[in-house]
Amino acid sequence: NTMERLISITNHLQASFDCEEDSISNNVNIEVSNNNNNNNELVINKCNNTEEISEENDDNNTLTVIDNRTGESINVKIHSNSYFNAQEFKRINLISYDNGYQNTAPAMSKITFIDGSKGCLQYRGIPIETLCERSNFLEVAYLLIYGNLPTENQQIDWEKKIASHTYVHNNLMELQAQFRHDSHPLGIIISVISALGTFYPEANPSLHGTKIFQKKSVRNKQIIRLIGKLPTIAANAYRHRQGRPYNYPNTKLGYVENFLYMLDALNETEYRSNPRLVHALEVLFILHADHEFNCSTSCLRHVASAGTDPFTSVAAAASALYGVNHGGANEACIRMFESIGTVENVPNFIEQVKNKEVKLMGFGHRVYKNYDPRAVIIKKTAYEVFSILGDEPLIAVALELEKIALKDEYFTSRNLYPNVDFYSGLIYKSLGFPFDMFPVLFLIPRVVGYLAHWNEQINDSQTKIYRPKQIYIGEKDREYTSIATRKSEKDKNLSIYSSNFGKRRKVALKF
Repeated sequence: NTMERLISITNHLQASFDCEEDSISNNVNIEVSNNNNNNNELVINKCNNTEEISEENDDNNTLTVIDNRTGESINVKIHSNSYFNAQEFKRINLISYDNGYQNTAPAMSKITFIDGSKGCLQYRGIPIETLCERSNFLEVAYLLIYGNLPTENQQIDWEKKIASHTYVHNNLMELQAQFRHDSHPLGIIISVISALGTFYPEANPSLHGTKIFQKKSVRNKQIIRLIGKLPTIAANAYRHRQGRPYNYPNTKLGYVENFLYMLDALNETEYRSNPRLVHALEVLFILHADHEFNCSTSCLRHVASAGTDPFTSVAAAASALYGVNHGGANEACIRMFESIGTVENVPNFIEQVKNKEVKLMGFGHRVYKNYDPRAVIIKKTAYEVFSILGDEPLIAVALELEKIALKDEYFTSRNLYPNVDFYSGLIYKSLGFPFDMFPVLFLIPRVVGYLAHWNEQINDSQTKIYRPKQIYIGEKDREYTSIATRKSEKDKNLSIYSSNFGKRRKVALKF
């Protein structure tokens, strides 16, 4: 309700205004007040406690902020009954502190809606459940990027254009072939995406000015290039480690089926994947296509705000996805299931989690305070895959873990429910993908989300280069001392690990 949202705002502001000194004259305190003010407090008063507040009624749609350090007061407008402009606090020389952007929105978006308390996820206002049941990945991609479902003619044209851009330049394939056979596939892909931009200098704002993407035709070409070429680059990375020659795209196949063809076809010119497995992977692609301002999407917006080309921006976002706390979470779930081993070991593992001896992966989400709607769909998809390929032995461990955790007050009181990673890794494992391909399967669809945000940000006239504030806590006005007089409590050289080769050289140089 409204008061709960206000309390959330004030808690955020309290963190912003905390001071280390204990002096009352230097402290700034915040409380929600309906009637009376306290002279020792900075008071934030929500004037109207109704759910629906008119944007035109400024008096009843504001926070009144009184800074008792100075006696100064300001009115801060509340927009849409949910947010205020943090720049208003410049008027009293304050900035907000929000580690991890937990309660900060750097931009407005029409792409993805999430209601974490209700477990609701919508793309452009359409429930994710409906899209997984009735749509396909490329249709969802068009919806996310351009705002509406395509007409029949638009869909045919969209699919044809993407299929015609699935091929990559031979020089790029040669570059990809230079990586070590055991290179992480996502590391290869990030490098290749970044290099991809050098093949299209006409799409580089550094060479042709920041206004080149004001032309929608130029912008659309890069969107189609990235969506079309990424499955080819990903399939090449997969086959590279197997020592197999790269397959050229089969433009007669659909987007997801063509990806599986490039992964698996040997010398069969008419190779076709099982259509039920194609559909299962298509559902996973739809579920991973976007998730509003997550870590990697925020990274893309940050980099692109500098006027960077989309290839470099997407490579930067993919680098964020590379992190184990983001794109690597489903692999961590599989590792956890393997460490548990059997159903009989689940109760003991639960106790270890509660004692904070181990971490429970795949449960909980910063956004969702209820069951992740994607996890519900993925669980159903998992059984579809198992019915074709046979049961995945670890599914029994996963089901028992979920069953016990959802009945345990320790987890439910903390709003810890299965998220998208809990079951997706089991599907990928059952499909035969090595663990380090999991984040690649995350990246392919998520690039659509990246491009939707890139496109939206270009269209937003309010976009500015991202340049957050910092709160400096280091020393000031230190003197420069000559190297002969410098002293340190721990006068030791930097510690680095040594390979066996390094150890041999170290010994050789000291005999």
